[in-house]
Amino acid sequence: MSMAISQLFSVRRELKPKTRLLVMIFSFLLPLLVWSLVSYVPFIWHPKMEVTNPGSVEYFTKGMLVDRDVFESELQNTVKQGKPQPEGIRANPVYLPAPHQVAIAFYTAFTTEPKLRSEKWLHESLWDSIQVIFWGFLISSLVGVPLGILCGTYDFFSKLFEPFVEFFRYLPAPAFGALAVAILGIYSAPKIAIIFIGTFFQQVLIVSNTTRKLDPSLLEAALTLGAKRTTLLFRVVVPGIITNLYKDLRVLLGWAWTYLIVAELIGASSGITWFITQQARYKNFDNVYAAIMMIGILGLSIDIILAWLGRRLFPWEREMAKS
Repeated sequence: MSMAISQLFSVRRELKPKTRLLVMIFSFLLPLLVWSLVSYVPFIWHPKMEVTNPGSVEYFTKGMLVDRDVFESELQNTVKQGKPQPEGIRANPVYLPAPHQVAIAFYTAFTTEPKLRSEKWLHESLWDSIQVIFWGFLISSLVGVPLGILCGTYDFFSKLFEPFVEFFRYLPAPAFGALAVAILGIYSAPKIAIIFIGTFFQQVLIVSNTTRKLDPSLLEAALTLGAKRTTLLFRVVVPGIITNLYKDLRVLLGWAWTYLIVAELIGASSGITWFITQQARYKNFDNVYAAIMMIGILGLSIDIILAWLGRRLFPWEREMAKS
């Protein structure tokens, strides 16, 4: 037993494949267990009472949620007056649906027609959001990655760009929402701009920092062999950081997803954020939770695919990790 525990907590030692898989599964089961306990075990929380029989209380209706103290007060009043007593079961507030309700909403959200003709189906909203993320992050990477490599390689570019980038990265991206709408209109362009602002400046700094970590001996060897500036950049620096650069982009893509909700509050009403807002307005909180989880599942799925692709693109990384 003690040996098994010591293996689990060994410093910088990889777990066995089966153990690693079990731990990863448990990382999802643990919050699901807590959620289930709060949802299904009455004495843990359940601050409301769901009316199953209104009795003689006029404003009670079947299925109505009321505070427990209100329900107890009305129950005592009916007992004193000798009238039919209300009946109910302990329940959580409407904004905390049970896991099975959210699971059902995963299906019904895709099959339920929008209440208004102007609204979009969930799959259409998701597609709008994916396009915003794609274009915002693509434009950010096309500019930010080369600039970050230049800043990490040449001190001239570092001193020319990084001070302003350091200043600008502290400015909140949502603050530029109104300006983005005024300049770019009310459709997808301002949303893409917010994703760009939220990731570009961080991207430059992270990529430049990764570039600076390149082994100096590689640069010295290339210079000794007579490498020119452009050769040094494209044949030494870029290949030397490519694996770490790929990992940085995976992390930064996650940041782009976190800016999605803010970005989609700007301009035209579309995307998964609009769906969440509308469902919250109708108090369909099971759909709200389902949509939020869809964002997480979609983002995680993309990251897993990128991780798999990275292992195929850079197979030597696995060999180095084993050694």
